[in-house]
Amino acid sequence: MCRMARPRKPLLSRERIVAVALALVDSEGLAAVSTRRLAAELGVSGPSLYNHFTTKDEILDAVADTVVAQVDISMFDDGTDWRTALLDWGRSYRAALTAHPHIVPFLAQGPGRRPAGLRMADAVFGGMVKAGWPPAHATRIGALMRYFVAGSALGSFARGFVDDAGAYDPADYPHLGQAHLLAGHQEQVDEGAFETGLRALVAGLDQLYGENAR
Repeated sequence: MCRMARPRKPLLSRERIVAVALALVDSEGLAAVSTRRLAAELGVSGPSLYNHFTTKDEILDAVADTVVAQVDISMFDDGTDWRTALLDWGRSYRAALTAHPHIVPFLAQGPGRRPAGLRMADAVFGGMVKAGWPPAHATRIGALMRYFVAGSALGSFARGFVDDAGAYDPADYPHLGQAHLLAGHQEQVDEGAFETGLRALVAGLDQLYGENAR
């Protein structure tokens, strides 16, 4: 009588570890990620993770880089006008971060040695210099865009208001009579605020310094 073969466990790989770690970050936050927790989720022993990653921070680096790799940077190398390039990149960048908001505090530390993060920094800097911006200005533009996008993905303005009209007594807050409605329109408010700020930022760069890149 033939024995039925036991189902094989999926082979452990960097990609599988990163995918499970990202799912943990998305569902429970950065604090949920530990080598012990990951090993349990993957159904392996803890030491087996060290064949692929030396530390937890290396795992988080890979998770962060996976998120950044989702950002479209092609507009900096296809002849797109720098204004449109910044707008399109900013939207793509924010979309990637808002899909994985819990990784944003880790990403906000900078690209470090992460390949996708460095490719993005290189593309933005190169695109701005190619458009005519002096290198110092190009560096500042990349930095300020990162500050703006990361900040917009860290939290929700609309969610900061409760849906209780009684919390906003007109005697104390005469201009917040409709504030309790904001939480019910979170996406609309936050997307609108981001788009307004992004367009103002790029228009301001053009007005103040645009002669550097005509």
